[in-house]
Amino acid sequence: MNQAAHDATPPGDEIVVKPRDVRRIATAAFVGTALEWYDYFLFGTAAALVFNRLFFTELDPTAAVLASLATFGVGFAARPIGAFFFGVLGDRVGRRPTLILTIVLIGVATGVIGVLPTYADIGIMAPVLLVVLRLLQGLAVGGEWGGATTIAIEHAPVKQRARYAALVQVGSPVGTLLSSGAIALVLLFPPSEFDAWAWRLPFLAAFPLLAVALWIRLKVEESPIFEDLVRLDQRAKVPALQVFTKAWGRLIVAVAAAFLGVGGFYVMNTFVVSYAANTLGIDRQIAVNATLIAAVAQIVVILLCGRLAERVGPGRVTFWGGLATAAAAAPLFWLIDTGSPLAITLAVTAGISLLTITYAVTGALLTELFPPELRYSGVSLGYNIAGALSGFLPFIATWMISLSEDAVSWPAVVILAIVALITAAGGFFGERLRVKDKELVHSA
Repeated sequence: MNQAAHDATPPGDEIVVKPRDVRRIATAAFVGTALEWYDYFLFGTAAALVFNRLFFTELDPTAAVLASLATFGVGFAARPIGAFFFGVLGDRVGRRPTLILTIVLIGVATGVIGVLPTYADIGIMAPVLLVVLRLLQGLAVGGEWGGATTIAIEHAPVKQRARYAALVQVGSPVGTLLSSGAIALVLLFPPSEFDAWAWRLPFLAAFPLLAVALWIRLKVEESPIFEDLVRLDQRAKVPALQVFTKAWGRLIVAVAAAFLGVGGFYVMNTFVVSYAANTLGIDRQIAVNATLIAAVAQIVVILLCGRLAERVGPGRVTFWGGLATAAAAAPLFWLIDTGSPLAITLAVTAGISLLTITYAVTGALLTELFPPELRYSGVSLGYNIAGALSGFLPFIATWMISLSEDAVSWPAVVILAIVALITAAGGFFGERLRVKDKELVHSA
């Protein structure tokens, strides 16, 4: 397996940072990531609940749901392209300017969806424009998470990286809370008003949220490790290409390690919301509320596992989290199939909590798989290739279920278990491939 080597730092070779800078950078990375996932998750929930009826109205109900979920998956297909492009910018131009660009792109794309005409207004151009905006979201996300994680850990002491990487990951459940909470609020409107205009409000909220996130991110300093690369003239010429040619083995491990945190989440979130509402006939509010409760549990799991990873290593945490999720796949969907609101809530909360064990440490593990000169590109590509591979999982599960006359959940069980086992393998090998950076020393 061809690997990018990165030797341990010689004694005394250190980079000095201020403690307040570490906390400020981590907070800025968290805020930006929260907005990123708010925008991205909002589209997923809307795809399951409203886009099928307003943008694909010429199709029969099952085909409309499939088309809506396929549009959701298109954003994942664009993410590796964004990872490649923004990875090059992040490793060549800098972490900070690249992150400013990505946050603006995703915020604007999401806000514009809030003013997009529906199929009844402009016909076939409505779903076309929806797909274009989803592609822009995907491109931006392709560079956002990897950059936010990279800049956060590159300001942190090596022994405390996992906790700061975990703080960035908290942006995911916060984004879920914001997006699901926004949808839950507008679902309180009568169905006719929800379809007519209320569904647009959560998307329009992306504009003021973007203003806040941009104001915070503009105060962020550049990564000291990147500045050291510039000073020593050690930047890779085309870092994204070098990831494929010199660090392809590490990239495979990164994709595997990130697979469950991305793909498993959308099985337990987007797919379950769609499955409960459209296949089991359960009130859609029940599934949406379940994701809210699960998001709160996620925050706790992320913070605890971030500290645990500092003791035992992020690869080991990933390994055991993957095995636990695979073992729980069948019982989780047995609970969902009961149709009981309480059982569905318990299943969604437990399932998302289990896969979050791996997600909590994904940032810490992926950033230590790649040397600094390839890090932004490697982390972004690994995470977003996993996203591209898993973005169509809700579509695949829904399609497989549609082939049966009865409501069966076994396709989702098989998909979740396989994804979890792949991630367990990624954690096992990832722990053995971690690299060392220059030690960061806190100044007064």
